[in-house]
Amino acid sequence: MGHCVSQQPVQLSFWELVGKHIVMTNHASTFDQHIPSGLVAEIAALSSRPVSEDFLVLVEALKLRFGSSLEAVLLYGSCLRSHEIGDGVVDFYAIVNSYSRAYPERYLGYLNAWLAPNVFYLEVSPEENNQEKKFRAKYAVVSMADFAQGTRRWFHPYLWARFAQPSRLLYARDETVRKYIYNALAHAVVTFLRSSLPMLNAFVVDAEAIWINGLTQTYAAELRPERATRAQQLAQINLDDYTRLTEHAMPALAGMLEMLPDGRYRCLTDVSDRRRARLRWRLRRWQGTVLSVLRLTKAAFTFSDSISYAAWKIERHTGVRVEVTPMLRRHPVLWGFKVSWQLLRRGVMR
Repeated sequence: MGHCVSQQPVQLSFWELVGKHIVMTNHASTFDQHIPSGLVAEIAALSSRPVSEDFLVLVEALKLRFGSSLEAVLLYGSCLRSHEIGDGVVDFYAIVNSYSRAYPERYLGYLNAWLAPNVFYLEVSPEENNQEKKFRAKYAVVSMADFAQGTRRWFHPYLWARFAQPSRLLYARDETVRKYIYNALAHAVVTFLRSSLPMLNAFVVDAEAIWINGLTQTYAAELRPERATRAQQLAQINLDDYTRLTEHAMPALAGMLEMLPDGRYRCLTDVSDRRRARLRWRLRRWQGTVLSVLRLTKAAFTFSDSISYAAWKIERHTGVRVEVTPMLRRHPVLWGFKVSWQLLRRGVMR
């Protein structure tokens, strides 16, 4: 990949190694197998769909922020699904070639390498609005090397679960980077499906059931302020896309899934596959709790006004209002743990 690949050593953080070296992790063949060309082509078409010009205003700000270290920008999340920014906060991934080149502050590079990604807040006022309107975004920073690892090899679904879902590639430095990203996104789909298929409760299912199951498992592996019906809603919103992605991923799912004449699928996993999968997902949930707390703690030092943003997001997704007290602002880490524990006990975060 030349200049596209991080010049730091390719390695997983300590917490991802915890998962990677658990003996019940996914088989190596899951990650190293050939990705179907049809799936990559479908990903390319999906990732290239047009978006509102408003999103590109924020992309330009990211290009100024990272300069020559920026390789690609991916848009995902709720603003993508609504097709507009509105009053929301846009979700981006900024993919860089090297953490050391991305940050003038050395400690941010160390934090990013230790536990990717770093998350930051961005606010831009388009020139034509004379400061009257603001576009807001949060962007996660990850290296090309970590992005490839996270969509293929990470035990925890943090990256491959996000990018198995539809996203838009709004910027790529060149065609080589573009193809690299498409291939990583295709790997994310295969990793998502192969990891979640053994958790299906039925042997004959449709694409909607496959993705509801997968999204349910991956949401449960993180501390997320989501309603219990969220996985079903997301699967239905993007059902046509998920149906095509599943069809194109079939060559990589040999021995796990068989397509039936009526368009449904037969799950071919056996009792031992399902037993191992249940154990892996229990471990992912444990690992996800630890990783989520660590990432939330780290965000207190990288994300401006992270407390207000977290409270806003919890209320938006669950309807539960979290009071942001002066004490919470003065001690975001300690009081953040307290609030998180209270929300967990109430079932708001799951």
